[in-house]
Amino acid sequence: MSENKLADLSMDFAVEVLTLCDEIRGHYSLQNQLERAATGIGANIREAKYAHGKADFAARLQIALKECYETEYWLELMERSGICKSERTGTLLHDCDSIRRMLISSINTAKKNTAAN
Repeated sequence: MSENKLADLSMDFAVEVLTLCDEIRGHYSLQNQLERAATGIGANIREAKYAHGKADFAARLQIALKECYETEYWLELMERSGICKSERTGTLLHDCDSIRRMLISSINTAKKNTAAN
């Protein structure tokens, strides 16, 4: 799988989350948490490109995966609490799920490659 595709998807996702956060009034601490987690996904994917080895590469992707899970939490919280409409969060949750699946696949591949050496 191309890491560029994953990086591009995570960047597009972060932009969509930032756009959503601009539309939310109040709840600034929740917005901040969501923004930090969502942008952390792509930031860690980008850092992985410049890792100091295969183990560092896998570790960076695992941090991105944790950020992905955190982002899902904040989106679900905002939906359940009525802060955001489910139509808006549903698309973002779907995109976050896609990124999560790609990250898991990339991490598994990286771990296999590390173990093979």
